[in-house]
Amino acid sequence: MYKAPVDDISFTLKHVAGLKPALDSGAFGDLGEDLVDAILSEAGRFASEEVAPLYKIGDEHGAVLKDATVTTPPGWKALYRSWIDGGWNALSGPEEFGGQGLPAMLGVAALEMWNSAAMAFGIGPTLTMGAVEALDKHASEALKAKYLAKLVSGEWMGTMNLTEPQAGSDLAALRSRAEPAGDGTYRIFGQKIFITYGEHDFTDNIIHLVLARLPDAPAGTRGISLFLVPKFLVNDDGSLGARNDVFCSGLEHKLGIHASPTCTMIYGDGFQGAAPGAIGWLIGEENKGLACMFTMMNNARLCVGMQGVAVAEAATQKAIAYANERRQGKASDFSGAGMAPIVHHPDVQRNLLTMKALTQIARAISYSCAYAIDLARVSPGDQAAHWRDRANLLTPLAKAFSTDIGVDVASLGVQVHGGMGFIEETGAAALYRDARIAPIYEGTNGIQAIDLVARKLPLGGGEHVHGYIAELKAIADEVRTSNLQGFGRTAEALDQAFDDLTEATRFLQKLLADGRLDEAQAGATPYLRLISLAAGGAYLARGGLAQQSRIALCRFFAENLLGEVSALKERVIDGAESLADAGKALITA
Repeated sequence: MYKAPVDDISFTLKHVAGLKPALDSGAFGDLGEDLVDAILSEAGRFASEEVAPLYKIGDEHGAVLKDATVTTPPGWKALYRSWIDGGWNALSGPEEFGGQGLPAMLGVAALEMWNSAAMAFGIGPTLTMGAVEALDKHASEALKAKYLAKLVSGEWMGTMNLTEPQAGSDLAALRSRAEPAGDGTYRIFGQKIFITYGEHDFTDNIIHLVLARLPDAPAGTRGISLFLVPKFLVNDDGSLGARNDVFCSGLEHKLGIHASPTCTMIYGDGFQGAAPGAIGWLIGEENKGLACMFTMMNNARLCVGMQGVAVAEAATQKAIAYANERRQGKASDFSGAGMAPIVHHPDVQRNLLTMKALTQIARAISYSCAYAIDLARVSPGDQAAHWRDRANLLTPLAKAFSTDIGVDVASLGVQVHGGMGFIEETGAAALYRDARIAPIYEGTNGIQAIDLVARKLPLGGGEHVHGYIAELKAIADEVRTSNLQGFGRTAEALDQAFDDLTEATRFLQKLLADGRLDEAQAGATPYLRLISLAAGGAYLARGGLAQQSRIALCRFFAENLLGEVSALKERVIDGAESLADAGKALITA
């Protein structure tokens, strides 16, 4: 069963992502290491002892819909109550509304542990946290006063309603409509699909954030507004009033995360005899809802990245435990009687070390993204702008690379288990099933790669990314001059990776400058993996410099896996023409 890796998480936060120097500088006020350690330790205990034991029940039982009401698996409602009683939902929420105001770094570290223990559980509060951020930044004072405190505490949960059957990721195609009622409210009509925790029994109210169009809205994404639509209307004294005209009409039967209710939501259909039209309130300005929603989506993208890290960690733990128990074949370094535990076999070791290394670099990238978010919040002026650019650069890496890694590592976990991995009772297959959704939602990973190349490489006149690469190169220089034993050819491998990264980056920036967007997009996905692997190698090296016991894994990654960067560079630079030519044969419409 999963055991939260509190020491690894704490080390990565403090010594790789930058939390310790930030604490030492007073960047986060009087927050100190003692409190950080206490929070991480208790979060780890809760995840390991209270969430993880309910994982299998959730996977096997799933969520159940009857008469527009969803019931979660046995024990899950009580688990959620224990979770909010522990104050976990409020960890990084705004203090004005009852939150603890702690750094995002601590929030995502705890989120990793919830999702490792049970991704179907951890995904629910993720959307509530995103709703809190969107409301805090964009809602009127009246809406904040009525809704934020209960969302921050977790007494109510929030959702994000974007996708529609005909739209998918293309939000310009949204058809849901909002009609002004003349009293400051709107009536919402439409259908939304794939809505996570759109209906459930955890809380007595659910606050939906819904994208819809006003009658005179411009076409495309410029004509989208954001509305708050509660399941139950809220009276002025904070008590619940009448049921709103919104309901769940169906649950998706999914590959994984079975306990998470993924709903089709109907707005304005006259539910239970109500006057048609779900009552909603505008968030922000009319026709500018996408900017408001992106506050929530960017939060969600980092949180989804943590799901990739989380599943990778759980799969790695499970595979290592199995490899030490399962006996098969002979091994020269095994002196015991009978067959050797398969962990002694080089191919199994290679798989397990690959799993460990990829998990650690995905964690480091994601925590570094959270660090940039935190520094943007607490830094003055130009420094804040620098850290906002850094968070924007790292967000697509944190989301896309980490979730790709979640799938890759979970797949390797099945492989380590052999035939038993393909059988549900070991739990390896369940992690693989859970992991597969994360590269798809909150913007598919292909969209993240396009965003990275088209929008993030130009940041700071195109120089911000090169400043980031220079910081990574400095880590390679530290390795070279450290005189620490065991790094092998790590510095040279990092040098080559950064040369390849720089060449690929400048190539893509030149394509963008020349207006050759299609060619740049053709190289976007390999480029995202390229920069992530190069950065990950540097982060592993930083960890090795801080703690010598980590050098061996850093060297393994540098000498066995980092060479992929050179091949990825060739795909970025030379792959566009062949992709376009071969792709024509696929087009039938």
